[in-house]
Amino acid sequence: MDNFTTQRTTMASLTSLEQLPAELLLIWHTHRISLLVSAVALVAAFHLVRLLRTRRAVVETPTPIEKEVIELKPEWLPENTTFLAPAVATEAVARPQKTRKAPKTVRGQKASSKTPLSGPIFNHETDNIQPLVFFQSLSGTTERYAAQVAKALSEWRSQNGDNSSILEPQLHDLSYIEFDDFFITPPKAEPNTRHFYLILLPSYNIDTVLQNFLDNLQETHNDFRIDSASLNALLGYSVFGLGDKEGWPTEEDGFCSQAREVDKWMARLTGRKRAYPLGMGDVKGDLEVRLEEWRTGVQEALTEIAAGRGLGEGVPGSGDPVESDEEDVDDAEDSDTDSSIQKTSKPKRSARVDDVEDLGGMVKDTADDATEIDFTTYKVKKKTKPTPVVKEMVPTTSPTYAALTKQGYSIIGSHSGVKICRWTKSALRGRGSCYKYSFYGIQSHLCMEATPSLSCSNKCVFCWRHGTNPVGTTWRWVTDAPDVIFDGITTAHYKKIKMMKGVPGVRAERFAEAMRIRHCALSLVGEPIFYPHINELLTIMHRSRISTFLVCNAQHPAQLAALVPVTQLYVSIDASNKESLRKIDRPLHRDFWERFTTCLDILRARRFEQRTVFRLTLVKGFNMAEEVRGYADLIERALPGFVEVKGVTYCGTSAAGTAGLTMQNVPFYEEVSAFVEALAQELEERKLPYGIAAEHAHSCCVLLADRTRFQRNGRWATRIDYEKFFDLFEGKAQGTRIENVAGKEEVVGWRPEDYVGDETPEWALWGNGGFDPRDVRVYRKGKGPKKVEEKGEAKVSVVEI
Repeated sequence: MDNFTTQRTTMASLTSLEQLPAELLLIWHTHRISLLVSAVALVAAFHLVRLLRTRRAVVETPTPIEKEVIELKPEWLPENTTFLAPAVATEAVARPQKTRKAPKTVRGQKASSKTPLSGPIFNHETDNIQPLVFFQSLSGTTERYAAQVAKALSEWRSQNGDNSSILEPQLHDLSYIEFDDFFITPPKAEPNTRHFYLILLPSYNIDTVLQNFLDNLQETHNDFRIDSASLNALLGYSVFGLGDKEGWPTEEDGFCSQAREVDKWMARLTGRKRAYPLGMGDVKGDLEVRLEEWRTGVQEALTEIAAGRGLGEGVPGSGDPVESDEEDVDDAEDSDTDSSIQKTSKPKRSARVDDVEDLGGMVKDTADDATEIDFTTYKVKKKTKPTPVVKEMVPTTSPTYAALTKQGYSIIGSHSGVKICRWTKSALRGRGSCYKYSFYGIQSHLCMEATPSLSCSNKCVFCWRHGTNPVGTTWRWVTDAPDVIFDGITTAHYKKIKMMKGVPGVRAERFAEAMRIRHCALSLVGEPIFYPHINELLTIMHRSRISTFLVCNAQHPAQLAALVPVTQLYVSIDASNKESLRKIDRPLHRDFWERFTTCLDILRARRFEQRTVFRLTLVKGFNMAEEVRGYADLIERALPGFVEVKGVTYCGTSAAGTAGLTMQNVPFYEEVSAFVEALAQELEERKLPYGIAAEHAHSCCVLLADRTRFQRNGRWATRIDYEKFFDLFEGKAQGTRIENVAGKEEVVGWRPEDYVGDETPEWALWGNGGFDPRDVRVYRKGKGPKKVEEKGEAKVSVVEI
């Protein structure tokens, strides 16, 4: 019985196993469509979620436990500086060689020691000559004489029918051109047009655009990627220097020294095509006579070229630079023998380098003799150490000092400045504060505008100074101490405030309040983070409970990465792409775009240490048309807390016109508003949490802000609790608390959210104009809005002057 039962059970189990696949197959055939659709939908949903998370997720406030590390190039690191020691000479630091991702090779020929380069053949029957007159001027003297020369050349060519091949001369200010467009290779022109350069230069004992021009010529000649005679295609050149023999009695003392330097480098870059000797004139003596002689000589040289006789006979090139000692040295180096090498006990090495290893051997063999390699010619020459000279950035005897003080600046020490803002004057008279009051609660009469560095590394087309301030890429000046700068700028600011006590309309209570500085806008002129001791200066201000609004131009990533947290950090974003930035900011650094993008990455990494702001200055015709998406890309990259969009302010100087900026480039407020709305729409489509928060129509400025960080219960809170900021800085208040893995709370430092102030007032919100109703807005006569009085409507408070 038991065996029978066991066999029956076994048979039933086998039958069930045989039926199981058939049942599964039946289920599959019945539901296979729905199963396939569900599987495909599940896979598609998984990939879509993954893609959205990696590309454009909604930005949430992460816990800043670990800092993002931004890689900085060695050449971006600050150089050594001389600190409070103008009389002590320190060893000069060699400027690092800048590199390009895609090296540009400029074709040319190497000038021999015996004959100059002839360049492309000039056909006097078909070719035309285009004279280009270059100048650089701070006080306007050189500009006036350059225009005079251009006018005289124009009249001469029109009066002389034989000069039909000579075109109308063109005038160019060296402060407002790209050197690479004119001084690496000649500018682009018609096929039958050749260029002739005339260069008029003053003499300065300070660092200006002229010094940067000299550095550019030297770098171009010594750049091994560019042939040493890259301007060989020019028909010729001539230089004229303007100097003052009261300051520099002789050439050895420095009379027209910069003009002589330009003449030397142009001789090398053109293959010795000096068409007429270097002219020099004393501005307080024989300038008019010497300039007329030089111009007449240049006209004769142009006549010879136009007639097909070239640069003349005699010394090859009608001015082979044999009078220059340094060029004599070059000629000696070009010869087959080198006495400096023959004196050594080591065997003489050929100048030819067939392999990279030969170059390495050359360096090794010459290292013990303190020699250096000239990569332009691959020749060895004795290394001479120049005696370093520590200069002041803005000496009191310089034209820069005179120009800036005339504009209302007080120069502190040798490189700092302070100026009273027009909005400070307005606030003292109860006529309204600037946009910083509408957005952040800063009353203008409590604010000081200053800078610890009058020097800048950009030449922006909209800059109010237009070449009157120094420029440079490295700090190489006498350096004042931070406490000296702080005492100097505060004293000068109070002095300027006191000068307002007799101005009609100044309110007594605001005048009394202005005698205690509460805020400092480090945005006056120049580049504040260029100053080597900026962190110490900021610390002094914070200890004095003065808030700091610092503006930088995104060209100094090393200094930006090392900056201590400020109350609010601005980065000027004047363009959305490389080419537009080059045209509008005209930076001095050749790797400006890489520096710019690295600064944006630093801003993103530090956005939870301090309030970060993008400042967009809109210039019609430069950076507005079809650049909304580009600006959105930059915002998405750096994720600043705020974005200020402001229309450019036209200062109305003649220099602005030479830079290509006129009133036609100033956008109307309606145009700025439309741009902001388009930008906000683009950011919303990208799921970025930005919205239009506030406006100040009087400043033509609109503010966008991060909703997730600067809104309370759906209302904007863009203002700052300044006392809380100082308490956090001094350690009197605790920062953000977070929960770690173990569930314990831990203080990780303070963040911008910890010192958010009151809600943005209703009158400052987007759509309400942004003017404080407690003040009285003053319009110029005929410029104010029309007064319309109807029943039930409030009267408009307007004063016309």
